[in-house]
Order: sequence, then C-alpha cells, then structure tokens
Amino acid sequence: MSVRTPSPHNSHRAGFACFVGRPNAGKSTLTNALVGQKVAITSNRPQTTRHTVRGIVHRPDAQLVLVDTPGLHKPRTLLGERLNDVVRTTWSEVDVIGFCLPADQKLGPGDRFIAKELAEIKKTPKVAIVTKSDLVDAERLAAQLIAVDQLGRELGIEWQEIVPVSAVAAEKEAGRGSSTEDGGGRGAGQVSLLADLLVPLLPEGPALYPEGDLTDEPEQVMVAELIREAALEGVRDELPHSIAVVVEEMLPREGRPANKPLVDVHANIYIERPSQKGIIIGPKGARLKEVGTKARKHIEALLGTPVFLDLHVKVAKDWQRDPKQLRKLGF
Repeated sequence: MSVRTPSPHNSHRAGFACFVGRPNAGKSTLTNALVGQKVAITSNRPQTTRHTVRGIVHRPDAQLVLVDTPGLHKPRTLLGERLNDVVRTTWSEVDVIGFCLPADQKLGPGDRFIAKELAEIKKTPKVAIVTKSDLVDAERLAAQLIAVDQLGRELGIEWQEIVPVSAVAAEKEAGRGSSTEDGGGRGAGQVSLLADLLVPLLPEGPALYPEGDLTDEPEQVMVAELIREAALEGVRDELPHSIAVVVEEMLPREGRPANKPLVDVHANIYIERPSQKGIIIGPKGARLKEVGTKARKHIEALLGTPVFLDLHVKVAKDWQRDPKQLRKLGF
C-alpha cells in the first residue's frame, strides 16, 4: 500500500479528516478519544450523530480537524435522506477519509454499500480503521484486517493504511493513567498511531483554529446534544430514534456575584407521539429527573460553570418525515 511521503520535520500540516461507516461503527467514540475530550455524543443505538461535529487535535507538527458524520444508511424517512446528503457532502470536502469497520462484526451489506460509494471518490486518500479491537481475540482481528484488505481490492480502493484501534481502551487508559503493561495502553497507543498515520495525508499549511479550541460547534448545539445523549441512555429498544432537543434559551442569571455565576438553560425534548412522552418522563417524573441530572453534569463540565437546567417534553408529530418540523428542529 502506498502512503504519501511525510513532509520534512520543520513543516506544519493542517487539514480535515472525516470518519465514515455504518451506524454504530465507533466513529464518535474515536473522535472523542483522539481529541481527548467529549465533543461528539456516543450511544449504543445506531444513528446517534445528527450534526457534523468537528473535533480539533492540536500537535506541534500539525492540526487535525476531525469531522464526525452521521452513519450512512438506507434512508426510511426524510430525516434519513438529509443525513445521507450531509455525509456525501462532507466526503467531497475533506483531505482524508477514515472508513470505520467494527472488529466484532463481519463485513456486511452496509459496509459494502459505503465502500462502493467511497470507491467513486478517486482523489481523496482513504484509511481503513478497524474499531472495537478490544472486543475480539488476535485471530479474529487478523481475519477482519484481511477481509478489509480484500474488500478494497475487490472494489478498487487503495487503502493508505489498514489500522486496528480501540478508542474505548484508550479512554479508560487515559482516565486512570495506567501503563501499557496492564493491556489498557494498547488502545491508547493505537489511537495516537492513527493520528500519526493521518497527519502525513494532510496538506502543508498553518493551523486553521486557535490553540486550545477543541471544536467549532456552537455551545448551544453541544448542550442540546448532551441532553439528547442523556435522554437516549436508558430507553434502548423502548424508544426509536425519535428524540430531538432544542435549547430555547441559555443565559447567565442576572444579579449573581462574579464568583458565583449560574447559567440558566431552558430546553425542549421533542418526541413524535404522545405515547412516547411517558417513557421519557417516567413514573412521577423520575426518568426525566435522571436525564436532567446526567445532562447537567456534562453541561457544567463543558461550560465550566454551575447550571440550572429546565427540561420540558413536547410532541412534534412524525417530525422525522415533516420538512417543516425538520427545519424547526434544526435539520
């Protein structure tokens, strides 16, 4: 496999990379692991990501801007069609594409569908990333790497690299500061190796974002995403992906002393049918209270200030299929 020759040590590279793959292939978790902080919401439900989230990786030699897209899938609704359009537009604008394929699942029709679309994009370099490598043994991982190589050969895709990663192992290892001897470091090493492989594929140029910036998402959008993640967490199969969140207002509370700030966040959680309302709210409001507690903790970490979070659940009938409702909810 050919790889673009890295530039001399004194040059700086900056550019955009996007991760693609079928829903729930580990794209958001990988973005968070590379950035070192939560910028993309994660869930074990497919189709979690709806906004293109940019995570920014700062290095002495490069700035890698990660574009996280929704999973490309066979659309059943107008929302699904719009999400697929977002993916294809992103592919045409980035400097390198990372194709995520989970190690614990055999290559299926969804992977082949995406690979065929990738094969049509001739000029953009492509890296195959075998995610969730911590979930399989060495033999199964090797078989998956071979299968990915074979898929590229069949469709005429020249992978710049095929690399296994475990973003979850990397996050755990970073969180407890353990060494590679306990096995957790394997994932962290792979994630940093992935960054090393992506950087030489970027164009030479100065940094695109200021040092310290981790994402260019507006805070209000990120707050809405954190609330939606908390709302999704406990409902699994009970509730399909029909949750949308709109932050109506986010303002510092007036009259607070400078050393004791408080931000008021008022947000609406939209579902498609009245019958789903009880699932989100729970008995005597217990579920909604739990959602608020979890979301508030993440929002406070994001904003760096105490937060008063006011949540309301509203019905927007069949919003995934209604163009007017989609516009109102930001899609």
